[in-house]
Amino acid sequence: MKTHTTKGASMLVSLLNLAPMIPIVKHHHERYDGKGYPEGLRGENIPLPARIVAVADAFDAMTTDRPYRRALPIEQAFQEIAQTAGTHFDPRCAQAFLQVRAQIESLLRGS
Repeated sequence: MKTHTTKGASMLVSLLNLAPMIPIVKHHHERYDGKGYPEGLRGENIPLPARIVAVADAFDAMTTDRPYRRALPIEQAFQEIAQTAGTHFDPRCAQAFLQVRAQIESLLRGS
């Protein structure tokens, strides 16, 4: 599981048009507190696009059924993003995500 970030980044190396995506793919599981992977980057050392994708990716993972668990209720996923801002997630990225909550809920409802 933890190798998907580096394997995904490696796959993009030969695709010149996707080269700007490499840092996003590689670092979207870094944590703001430095406890993520693959390199244990911390805070502002994590590329900003990867910090943004980290919030969206985590929300999607929490709200989607997985073979090993049912999806969390949307409310609980938003609470998790709010509670882990500053540790797991860049607090500015988490806050921006939470500010567009109504639009996200509308998209999820298919409206």
